Amino acid sequence: MTPRDRVFAAIDAANAADPRLEGDQPVELLYGRRMTEEQQRLFPDATDALAIACRGQHIERWLLPRSDYPEGREGYLTWRRDQARRHADRVMALMRAEGFPEDQVEHAGRMLRKEGIKRDPQVQALEDVACFTFIRHYLGDFATTQTPESLLGIVAKTARKMSPEARARALAEFPMPPQLAAAFELGDAR
Repeated sequence: MTPRDRVFAAIDAANAADPRLEGDQPVELLYGRRMTEEQQRLFPDATDALAIACRGQHIERWLLPRSDYPEGREGYLTWRRDQARRHADRVMALMRAEGFPEDQVEHAGRMLRKEGIKRDPQVQALEDVACFTFIRHYLGDFATTQTPESLLGIVAKTARKMSPEARARALAEFPMPPQLAAAFELGDAR
């Protein structure tokens, strides 16, 4: 077993404790595996740091519930920042335990904290993987809970987070109604 595989196993063991289930699987265990599947499709030659960041993006997410934060945008953004720090710290500790070089550990941490998005290709790759995972596995059910206007806004925000290459690939891979496809075509222009 490689050091990457051992970190994956540690992330999976942590996420297997998620009390929330999707079907018969813990939510975050399933999410981590879906992230790895997307990463392997989009970036088959990913560095260890990127592959591990993808697998661990939501490690033990349920331990810091959104309900612990105030309602509204400010509360949501604070929760997201705190989650990103927690995820980074937890994954970095697992990487250190497996002897990864500190530069790789730190890079995984920056990816998980989304430091350098749109500037660091690896951070952007993690964001592209997360967006593809959302579109492929979660957008359909999520869309049923939103008004058409809210859904369009959420899809536009998702598209803005993606690289131009990922937006083009999403348009090619996922059938979308014209108004949602327009959000991907506009990308950063919105």
